[in-house]
Amino acid sequence: MSTPDLLTVFDRLVCPRVLVLGDLILDRYTFGNAERVSQEAPVILLRADQREARLGGAANVCNMLRGLDAEVACAGVLGCDRDGEEVRRLIGEVGTDQSLLLDDPSRPTTVKERFIGRAQGRHPHQMLRVDSETRDPISPELERQLRESVIERLGEFDIVLVSDYAKGVCTPTLLCGVIDAARRTGVPLLVDPIRGHDYSRYRGATAMTPNRLEAEMATGIRIETAADAFRAATKLRDDLQLDLGIVTLDRDGMALVDRGGTARMFPTRPRAVYDITGAGDMALAMIGVALAAKLPPPQALQLANVAAGLEVEKVGVAVVPRAEIRQRLIEQGRSAEHAAPVAAPQSLPPTDKFVGLDELERLVDKHRAAGRRIVFTNGCFDLLHVGHVSYLSEARMLGDVLVVAVNSDASVRRLKGASRPVIGQRDRATMLAALAAVDHVVVFDEAAPHALLHRLRPDVLVKGGTYTLDEVVGHEVVTGYGGTVCVVGLVDGVSTTRIVASLQKAGDGVRPAPPATATTLQGPHFSSVANVSMSGMAPRAAE
Repeated sequence: MSTPDLLTVFDRLVCPRVLVLGDLILDRYTFGNAERVSQEAPVILLRADQREARLGGAANVCNMLRGLDAEVACAGVLGCDRDGEEVRRLIGEVGTDQSLLLDDPSRPTTVKERFIGRAQGRHPHQMLRVDSETRDPISPELERQLRESVIERLGEFDIVLVSDYAKGVCTPTLLCGVIDAARRTGVPLLVDPIRGHDYSRYRGATAMTPNRLEAEMATGIRIETAADAFRAATKLRDDLQLDLGIVTLDRDGMALVDRGGTARMFPTRPRAVYDITGAGDMALAMIGVALAAKLPPPQALQLANVAAGLEVEKVGVAVVPRAEIRQRLIEQGRSAEHAAPVAAPQSLPPTDKFVGLDELERLVDKHRAAGRRIVFTNGCFDLLHVGHVSYLSEARMLGDVLVVAVNSDASVRRLKGASRPVIGQRDRATMLAALAAVDHVVVFDEAAPHALLHRLRPDVLVKGGTYTLDEVVGHEVVTGYGGTVCVVGLVDGVSTTRIVASLQKAGDGVRPAPPATATTLQGPHFSSVANVSMSGMAPRAAE
């Protein structure tokens, strides 16, 4: 979905009722200037000038949700100590329902104390973290009380978020009871899991949000490419009977495999990262709010990318307000407009984008030698529309160079029938080359791109649509030499077939394009392109 459309969806989000179950943590921060090395030992001397207490763990998820204007209740266990009192005070100040919180005099409240140093008064970085906690499971009696009270109130909420930090609250028995009850009542349940090898305690949840390392440990799959992430997400979805398979991939964004097996990657934008603390909580909160509002999972992950990206730009755990996410969406929309300006009506795109296969192979080798990541996609691109533009923009974000292979007129007729293409290959290639996201355009005459893939060996093969990975034509070629196959999204309700059908219905007399000559697209010889009008699309004169 384009950024303007995503902004519209975000503005329409209702305020859901969310229950957060998990380990509540108090985060303490000591800030100061890291001035010198101590004379007593080879350690940095921190001159403290500021101390703060913030909510962490499940309590931080509640805080993030309140920033998104959700109604929130928190379920968990606190120690009967000053730290527990401070957690209650802080979550009370942000308006979180505490009626499902239990006290346990036998255990301390979990505290994480971080020391943040600034070099010469700027560039704050975490220097040390000290944890005070117990990881023992809560008592069977507390487990029973918490399970029964949560199940009794499930019907009051639009979604349940489980924030498991392995501090003893999210026992297998507790989670099994809550997940089964959520399934019966139709309440979605989303889990931010622990780091470990056994995720059976989460079986039957709607989805989980493991990060790269967590997914690797749980599945045994090393995640280095998008295809690896899709395999891990699929394995988690199938093994644990989840509705959705999700893996968060830090700088690479998020991977999603839905119920039908369609795999999609959602890249994130490069940004300055100051502190990853709280990014997982922010992603969980944003996905939770979006799913509670019945948004499709792809839109939920797109919004989570934006929200988590804002979180890592901050130092320590910090709330990302809804207004801040909205402003970032506006800024991204403006950036996209500036990145792809519309050409003047009489201008033509640079002809050096048009190349023959031999020249393209040489250019790809040159790009690869320079360390650039090659992305390849192919298609007819008949009647170029917003769906094509959106998917090509997403494809370009998966690498450094985007190569677009366009089916020739002859191959389109073999694939689509005598009435297609509507627009000739010369004009189709011209319009593609006008897009800022596209680096090279080549026309090929075969029905499938296998020969091109064997010669170019791109790092990423991309297709736009609702395909599963094994349905992408040429996937076996790319995965065979270790490349990645990725499916990116479509713009709902937009397709060439629909456009052609609507024109025919309106009586516009859509005609196939004339056959192209054998020398239509041969590298520099294509410089004679003259007419970018929609050839074959002129309406008949009125009779």
